[in-house]
Amino acid sequence: IRKVFGSIMVLSLILTFTVLSSLSAASEGNVTILFTHDLHDHLQPYTTVQKNGITTTLGGFGKLQSAIKEERDKDPDLILVDAGDFSMGTLFQTIFSSHAPQLRIMGQMSYDAITFGNHEFDFRAKGLADSLTAAKSSGEPLPRITAANIFFPVDKEGKLTPSLAKLKNAMDNYKVEDYLIIERKGIKIGIFGLMGKDAASNAPMSEVKFLDAIESAQRVVNILKTKENVDLILCLSHSGTGGFSPKTEDEILAKKVPEIDVIISGHSHTKLTEPLIVGNTIIGSSGEYSQNLGIIKITQDPDESWILKEYALKPIDETIPEDEEIADMISYYQHIVQESYLNNFNLEFDEVLARSPFNFTPAAQIGQKHTEEPLGSLISDAYIYAVQLAEGEDYEPIAVSLVPNGTIRGSIVEGDVSVSDVFIVSSLGIGKDGTPGYPLVSVYLTGKELKTVCEVDASVTPIMKAAQLYMSGISYTFNPHRLIFNKVTDVNLQHPDGSLEEIDDDKLYRLVAGLYSGQMLPAVSDKSFGLLSLVPKTKDGTPIINFEDQIITDHQGREVKEWYAIAQYLRSFDLENGIPVIPLSYSETQGRKIVDNSKNLLLLLGKPNKIAIVVYLIFLALVVGLCFLIIQVAKRYIEKRKNKYTAIK
Repeated sequence: IRKVFGSIMVLSLILTFTVLSSLSAASEGNVTILFTHDLHDHLQPYTTVQKNGITTTLGGFGKLQSAIKEERDKDPDLILVDAGDFSMGTLFQTIFSSHAPQLRIMGQMSYDAITFGNHEFDFRAKGLADSLTAAKSSGEPLPRITAANIFFPVDKEGKLTPSLAKLKNAMDNYKVEDYLIIERKGIKIGIFGLMGKDAASNAPMSEVKFLDAIESAQRVVNILKTKENVDLILCLSHSGTGGFSPKTEDEILAKKVPEIDVIISGHSHTKLTEPLIVGNTIIGSSGEYSQNLGIIKITQDPDESWILKEYALKPIDETIPEDEEIADMISYYQHIVQESYLNNFNLEFDEVLARSPFNFTPAAQIGQKHTEEPLGSLISDAYIYAVQLAEGEDYEPIAVSLVPNGTIRGSIVEGDVSVSDVFIVSSLGIGKDGTPGYPLVSVYLTGKELKTVCEVDASVTPIMKAAQLYMSGISYTFNPHRLIFNKVTDVNLQHPDGSLEEIDDDKLYRLVAGLYSGQMLPAVSDKSFGLLSLVPKTKDGTPIINFEDQIITDHQGREVKEWYAIAQYLRSFDLENGIPVIPLSYSETQGRKIVDNSKNLLLLLGKPNKIAIVVYLIFLALVVGLCFLIIQVAKRYIEKRKNKYTAIK
């Protein structure tokens, strides 16, 4: 019996060892990649409205960490990466440069590799330099950073500007690299980061230059293949899959550089419930604001190519508990935000400013339709109110205020509206004063140029959704079926009581917008191929060179910030039970942007502007020329037939 029992034990041990060895061998060719992108400082959970109209709470780094830990329990050797825009979007961005909470928390969450997005440059070269330095000086664990196509331009003397020199030193000290090498389960993984073309265009104040993404990717891939001999190539691409497939930036990248095995696609905030497969390249995208944790599991087949085993987006919702350690870190940084930033405005982080009796359009859906947007109306109205408050007796009447769709970063849901909620709505940028938040600027345009602004909205928006404008003080009608740059058929000033006033083409009118939006007005000429023109001016008609000189300040010399203008406006509404309530009038459109979808030929061709007249004349000339050509061909044909008939006769 002892011999039999002993034999069974030996056989069991051999079998167990064989099974474990087989499992180990099988796992060696497997890689799990957890990924995020476009987190935009959403360290805390936030409330949003889904497409089905249901209000839900999503995101938050504490919950995200719990989901990450759950996946790590399944595979301790997984890698965790982020494809950029980890900052800028909530009040926590106000301490981006001084305390770098984003990098320090991501370090605590054990991110293996991240890259920069365009919004990491929102506070310019100096701001990013200070953030990297603050993170490094903390002595805490930090994520490694890779950025393969950043170039530091020099002046005529071959020197960097002081701010660029500071950024380069900070990046060198942090050890930002073209690519990173990570080994897991005996697999050598090469990771590199890229800034795409569209993303680069959205970082105009970065001071650095971004080299061609595809050329940079090919250069790094060649190094990873030939010099580093990696088994797997992972690209953290802040380029995106926005637009029309298969012509999106990251799909083109995958096609042009097929050696890339996996692309984590940031920038476009795309939520891919199924991955895009281009050749042998897997493209994943998990959405925005820590709403989901992306999961890619791949395995290596006998010919050493990588095969997708699993792709999933794990929702970060109310069902997931918060990780206490990360939650404590977030509370610590919230206290710093209060002390260093909000106290300057005499506001509290979670202070209720107003109550909304309805849901505004969710942020992700704003701009999807080319029409008037109630939240845009509220914001543009807030600008005028805040300037009146700031200037007091010195107030100069504002004819029009505007806000582009691209600068609206959040929305308002039914219920209490807090200070932190309002900041999210208009969270971008930094002022001349060096403090976060774009300030308002004042410019003057002629009446003719005001009409051009309306034409910009009507004609450029279909090409560039971020350019859609929402305005206060003006009412205009456009027909999307008319000739481009001649879509607007009627424009009038609109007074608060709804009455209309005809616009004098030669008169100068005051317009208010955010600093970034104001700076973009002269770019209209480029966006319209030189057919439209806007020249922002001072009150005396002098063209503006430096828009920072036009920043609006109050009597204490403080810049009027976009987000703070909204906060002040919300506080001005009538009280119910001691709390201001947003008027129901903002739940609907107010005749500011009227869309005429008529296809009546007379209406489509009527009221031509100079551009349309030129096009019509060119078209008419082509038609006349074509008719003349047809007549000449017909005459020659008839004469040829006639001569042939005569010869036969």
